[in-house]
Amino acid sequence: MALRGMRPVVEIMFGDFITLIADQLVNHLTKFNGMYHDQVETPVVIRTPMGGRRGYGPTHSQTLEKLYLGVPNLTVLAPFHLRGDETIGTPGQLLYDAITILDQPVLFVENKLQYLLKLQSKADLTDFTISESNRDDKMRQPFYQMKIKSAPKPHITLAAYGYMAYLALQAVHNLAFEDEIFCELMVPTCLAPFKLAPLFESTLKTTRLLTIEEGTHTMGWGAEVLARTAEALGPGLRRAGRVAAKETIIPAAPQLEEKCLPGIQDIITQVREMVQDR
Repeated sequence: MALRGMRPVVEIMFGDFITLIADQLVNHLTKFNGMYHDQVETPVVIRTPMGGRRGYGPTHSQTLEKLYLGVPNLTVLAPFHLRGDETIGTPGQLLYDAITILDQPVLFVENKLQYLLKLQSKADLTDFTISESNRDDKMRQPFYQMKIKSAPKPHITLAAYGYMAYLALQAVHNLAFEDEIFCELMVPTCLAPFKLAPLFESTLKTTRLLTIEEGTHTMGWGAEVLARTAEALGPGLRRAGRVAAKETIIPAAPQLEEKCLPGIQDIITQVREMVQDR
């Protein structure tokens, strides 16, 4: 359909099954433009929900987008339930623009629990100062910067996306009002290609960076973010850490599922440990 000039949208009901499309996506869709000397385009959007906390068990609860973050010519988007100064960049607008504007394959990832969250505006988050950056030549893919309003200089930079950014925002609030530890939360909506300039700027000020994701700890989005930050800042990065899921299958039993997926308290504990020398 894409090769015939259409702009198809594919929905995969559970993100766990993006494993089944690897050949078509990695060896075909993302390669045709280069193989045929820019004579064809493949504007295909693949929309899929990821994540656990619903009791769906090992094969319906994973967060697997990291499997595709290193694929050339593939854009990976992860919306955040925030409305900035304009409707541009909201989850619906981000999806609409991916469908109608981008001419390359897109993996559009949403955590299952994000569907239940209200779209918030800056007016709803009265305790926070919110700014955004990253306007693409074709479409806006916001990189949100969030911190406690009128707070002292942040001690640490947090980086998270999707539903984990929602949990991280609660951790930022708790740390500020209970521990007087102040964080700057950076929330990208484009995971690949990596566009991390705003994150580098924040980390250069705080010298500490904690990445937060629901995928498993090893070889994840956070590992790549930390590697690129270390390359960019060198000794300017004094402390680095990751919060992620345990290296195990995800149980269906709620109390066991909770133990293997990262939560608010995991973020708080890691931040406390990383800023002891502040």
